[in-house]
Amino acid sequence: MNCELNDDFTCGLRLVEVRIPPYVVKGGSVQLECLYDLDGEALYSVKWYKDGNEFYRYVPRDNPPAQTFRLPGVAVDLHNSSDALVSLLNLNLQSTGRFRCEVSGEAPSFQTVTQHGDMNVVSLPDQGPPKISGGRPRYQIGDWVRVNCTAGRSKPAVNLSWYINGELADSQVLRKYDTIVSGRESLETTVLGLKFRVEQQHFRNGDMKLKCVASLSTFYWRSNEESVEGDRPQKAPVLESRESESAFASNSRADPVQ
Repeated sequence: MNCELNDDFTCGLRLVEVRIPPYVVKGGSVQLECLYDLDGEALYSVKWYKDGNEFYRYVPRDNPPAQTFRLPGVAVDLHNSSDALVSLLNLNLQSTGRFRCEVSGEAPSFQTVTQHGDMNVVSLPDQGPPKISGGRPRYQIGDWVRVNCTAGRSKPAVNLSWYINGELADSQVLRKYDTIVSGRESLETTVLGLKFRVEQQHFRNGDMKLKCVASLSTFYWRSNEESVEGDRPQKAPVLESRESESAFASNSRADPVQ
């Protein structure tokens, strides 16, 4: 007897919650949780699948109760796994996939409930904050600004955004380029251009600030900012790098990963 997890769930055995993080970082670890309510029944088994292939099984009456099955990209930490959770180590790009938990009750009903979630392993940019190129140390009204922002190789590709004096640049002044794919792991390099004619409004107290932000979902945010002068004696541009790289960066203003 199979019961799907839904709003009008009526079977005795039920899944309370399946916790599968949508994004995790390459090289790290993760715990996948499968919380269930037996409602008086006895547990027969808990099984975990990745892309339809079983990699972990927990049967209370077996000795030992937990066992694993070899699968590329899946390294189970048996010592920290149980009926309610499975711990995965050494995540790599092959670890990306659809994970499904299946809980079954004992005889005679053998009720089964199942739910899944998708997990993506992210390879963060490998060259620090994004790089700004093509800028000049000084601009006059009427000059053209032509600069590019390049992010380090990652997977998936990062989102890039340009800011002019702290304000998000209009899409009409952006120049989008094809993503560059390279290496055995097909890592992606993102480049976003900025092109506009300088007007008086672009200078704030004689300076113009151009900032590029690179982000991935809510856990990666880095920026570079170039400050240039208006019609004054030439001065070398000031290059600043403001970095924010945390599990839950609340100050990310770029769009989340698609």
